[in-house]
Amino acid sequence: MSEAVLYRKYRPAHFKDVLGQDHIVKTLEGAIKLGNIAHAYLFAGSRGTGKTTLARIVAREIGASSNDIYEIDAASNNGVDEMRLLNEAVSTLPFNSTHKVYIFDEVHMFSKAAFNALLKTLEEPPKHVVFILATTEVDKLPETVVSRCQVFSLKRPMREILKQSIVQIAKKEGFSLETGVSELVSLLGDGSFRDTQGILQKVMSASKDKKVSLAEVEMVTGAPKGSLVNNFIEALGERKLDPALAALHTALSANVDAKVFLQLALQKLRFVLLLKYAKEMKKEIFEEVSAEDFSFLKKLAEAGDSSISSALLSELLGSYDAVGRSYIPALPIELALVRILGQDSGKQK
Repeated sequence: MSEAVLYRKYRPAHFKDVLGQDHIVKTLEGAIKLGNIAHAYLFAGSRGTGKTTLARIVAREIGASSNDIYEIDAASNNGVDEMRLLNEAVSTLPFNSTHKVYIFDEVHMFSKAAFNALLKTLEEPPKHVVFILATTEVDKLPETVVSRCQVFSLKRPMREILKQSIVQIAKKEGFSLETGVSELVSLLGDGSFRDTQGILQKVMSASKDKKVSLAEVEMVTGAPKGSLVNNFIEALGERKLDPALAALHTALSANVDAKVFLQLALQKLRFVLLLKYAKEMKKEIFEEVSAEDFSFLKKLAEAGDSSISSALLSELLGSYDAVGRSYIPALPIELALVRILGQDSGKQK
């Protein structure tokens, strides 16, 4: 199976299937039912959040058949000549629908001349035409274009939504997931339905028995082994700088992404604090991690001399934001560790 299969196979076809965008779905669904159809919509959001999928649903819901829905890739059709041809084409009536819908994907790729050529039609299109613009970079669009559209900003799906999607798809495909698999895959998907389902596709393709384990996910994706992350956390709890640095660099030497390593560490450190201060969440956390990890985290939470604290998490969160901007990705984490566990001289406290 290709990586795109799952994403296409389980792509939402109706408003009720769209996950994590209730604020937008309710608004659009209500307006369409009342017959209040705008002449131009703009869907903005990061990659894999479902902009094009939502555009297709809107097109179908307002009565456009497949013959009257036109998807245009702005990256390869971004010149003034293409816009002039489009301006001529919009005047023709739909084949067998009430509306013709033009969906522009990654519309920020249009040239300035193309935007200028489109502007008049976008402002006063024929009554049977609806434009739907999709972009990951709304700040690159001319204000004159944005102001002529109904703008909807799609949220990055919460990890819980991604996990729900993973579990449902795996079940439909006849796979079972070991505890912690959906959590890890959704984390690696980084707020994108497409990327998350692509990772799940890759992992399921490598599974021999339709029982996906954490070890298989780590092997296929290159995610750090859970034991390394635990070694890192244990060193933090014991205020030991050298073992913490050693765990980090062992992961990096295995080509693990520094940001992914820190994501996993932060997630477990958060669980430690919750087990310590929000004991009512014990059952919820138990369902999120393996039995071995739960025992490890619970032990840290109950340790009276552990240095794991909100201040420690705050310091690491700051380094997480800096990892992507750093010339040396590991450097912000190393500096945070020295500040947390050591002194400016590099010696441990």
